[in-house]
Amino acid sequence: MANLFDLAGKAAIVTGSSRGIGKAIAHRLAEHGANVVVSSRKADACAAAVQEINDAVGRKAAIAVPANIAAKEALQQLVDETMAAFSRVDVLVCNAASNPYFGPMSGIGDDQFLKILQNNIVSNHWLINMVAPQMRERRDGAIILISSIGGLKGSPLLGAYNISKAADMQMARNLASEFGPDNVRVNTIAPGLVQTDFAKALWENPSILKAYTEHSCLKRIGQPDEIAGMAVFLASPAGAFTTGQTFVIDGGQTVV
Repeated sequence: MANLFDLAGKAAIVTGSSRGIGKAIAHRLAEHGANVVVSSRKADACAAAVQEINDAVGRKAAIAVPANIAAKEALQQLVDETMAAFSRVDVLVCNAASNPYFGPMSGIGDDQFLKILQNNIVSNHWLINMVAPQMRERRDGAIILISSIGGLKGSPLLGAYNISKAADMQMARNLASEFGPDNVRVNTIAPGLVQTDFAKALWENPSILKAYTEHSCLKRIGQPDEIAGMAVFLASPAGAFTTGQTFVIDGGQTVV
């Protein structure tokens, strides 16, 4: 039987992939045979991640294309350079996100709220619409949005961020319905608390960390690589009959 997780010959874009969950996903996609475009705002961070991935997999599997997700023209350049390098985009992972505010929604500034909505929702919409046409024409593609369990519940400190992550889940459902007849799958991964620089405000706070781990089945926070396997599944033949879903990976935090 063919390897259900074989991604040989596939081309993937992973945003926000110079560190954290995005880098882990890019690494594991490359490990399973894909050619991967590493993208984030900083060129030097992208180059370092590319070197790390290529050294680990023993081939030139990754290239760097820096891009600011808030700029539509930068996202178009990201897609154009990927197409120039690999002639196609088989897998898109929308991982990059912003959260410039930590506190009650009564205190959030308009510019902060708009930045969250722009980078976490609108930019995903832009990028998906740039890659989806060639996926639909070929009748093959996988789109993965990295959301959060915050999109499933309320929070006194992360309200705007959680709104954006709930919207990503609904975006996946809408687009799965729209793209499904063309065999393009759209799914969402909703991690719990993962030990990344992005989430430092949570896991470096002893009271928040204690509350999270005490109310989870595994009694610990997650690691970036523990999210990457689901992305490989959704991008590969193993996930060929999976679309419109949100996959919670949170150590059991939402079930207790």
